[in-house]
Amino acid sequence: MALIVQKFGGTSVGDPERMRAVADHVARTVRRGNQVVVVISAMGKETDDLLRMATEVARVRPGREMDMLITAGERKATALLGMALHDRSVPAASFTGSQAGFITDTTHTNAKIVEVRPTRLRQALEAGQVPVVGGAQGVSTDGDVTFLGRGGSDTTAVAIAHALEADICELYTDVTGVFTTDPRVVADARRIDRISFDELLEMTANGCPKPAMRSVEYARTHGVDLHVRSAFTWEQGTLVTKEDSDMEQAIISAVTHDTEEAKITITGVEDRPGVAGKLFRALAEQQVNVDVIVQNTSAAGHTDISFTVPKEDAVRAGEVTSGLTDEMGASGAVVDDGIARVSVIGAGMKTHPGVAATVFETLAANEINIEMISTSAIRISCVVREAQIEHAVQCLHAAFRLDEGPAYVD
Repeated sequence: MALIVQKFGGTSVGDPERMRAVADHVARTVRRGNQVVVVISAMGKETDDLLRMATEVARVRPGREMDMLITAGERKATALLGMALHDRSVPAASFTGSQAGFITDTTHTNAKIVEVRPTRLRQALEAGQVPVVGGAQGVSTDGDVTFLGRGGSDTTAVAIAHALEADICELYTDVTGVFTTDPRVVADARRIDRISFDELLEMTANGCPKPAMRSVEYARTHGVDLHVRSAFTWEQGTLVTKEDSDMEQAIISAVTHDTEEAKITITGVEDRPGVAGKLFRALAEQQVNVDVIVQNTSAAGHTDISFTVPKEDAVRAGEVTSGLTDEMGASGAVVDDGIARVSVIGAGMKTHPGVAATVFETLAANEINIEMISTSAIRISCVVREAQIEHAVQCLHAAFRLDEGPAYVD
C-alpha cells in the first residue's frame, strides 16, 4: 500500500464538473489500494475575486483580515470535494491548514512554515478516510490564520508528504508536466519525463511558472519525490527526483524566459570600498530582491553598476538608487523596463565544455545583443531586449535540438 499526496490547483476544480472529475480520480486511486491525502486550492479564480472584492470594500486592508478572507476559498473547496468523495462511497474529512497542523510565522499574506504537526491527518488515514486539506494556509505562532502566498498549495502538499513520509507527492495542474520550454513560444516544446530538483529549481527561479519555486526548494531539502502532471488528461507527467550520479545527465534540459524584470544602472560610481554594500543594503531594507548584478571595470576611479529586479519593484528600487547617487559619488541612475532574461538549464553542463559558447554564438548569429550574463553550475542566463525574447528562446531551443529529445554527455 502506497501513501500518495495529491494536490489539485484552482483550474483543476474550477467548477462542479471538474470537482466531480477530481473526486473520481481520487476514488480510483484509493480503490487501487492506496492511502491518499488531497491538498486543494480555491476554485478557479475565486482568490482573485476575493482580492478584488477587498479593494472594493476598503482602502485599508490589514494583513490579518486579508489572510482570513483569502483562505476562505480553500476551505470552501475542501468541503465540496469531501462531499463529492462521500458521494462516491469514499470516506473523507476536510481540514483547514490549522486543523492539519500547519504552524507558521507571523508574517501575513506570505507566511513561512515553521512546523507541521499532522496528528489529525494520521488519525484520519488510520480510520480509512481521505483527508482533504485546504492549501496555502496555516495558523501563526500567535494563533492567527495565515496565508502562505501564491503557489502555497504546492508547498502545503510537499510539506504534508514530508511530514507523513509519503511515497510520492503528485502536483496536478493544467499542463501535462514540465516542458523543455514554454509551449506557447515554441510549438515543438517537449515534455520532460524526468528532471532533477536542482534543474527544476533553476527553471522555476528563471521563469517556469509551475510548480511553485518554494515547493521545489522544500522538496529538494527534504527529499520528497514529485510528479508534475495534468488533472485534465491524467497521463503520466514529469518525475522530479534527486540527481542520480549513476544516470547520464542531459547536457541541456530546458530553456526558460522571464519578462517580469527591469534593469537599473547607476553610472559614474566612485570605485571605493563599501559603495556596493551601501546600495544593496538599502535595497534589502526596502524588501527589493536583486537578481543579476554586473559591475564594469573601473576607469579613472569610477565605474557603472547594473542589476535586475522584479518589474513590480522597479519604481521603488529606482527611488532608493536615485536617493543614494550623491552619497555614492555617482552621476545618475536609469531604470530600464524593456529587458527580459533567457536561461539555458541542464545538469550536464557541469562536465560538458562549450555550452556557453553555443549560447553566445546562437544569440549573436540571430542579432540578439546580450546586455548582462549570469551563471551557475547548471545555468546560463542572458539579459536581452524584451522585444527579442521569444526569438531568443526559439533559437536556443533549436540550437540544442531539445525538440528531438535530450542531448546526453558522451
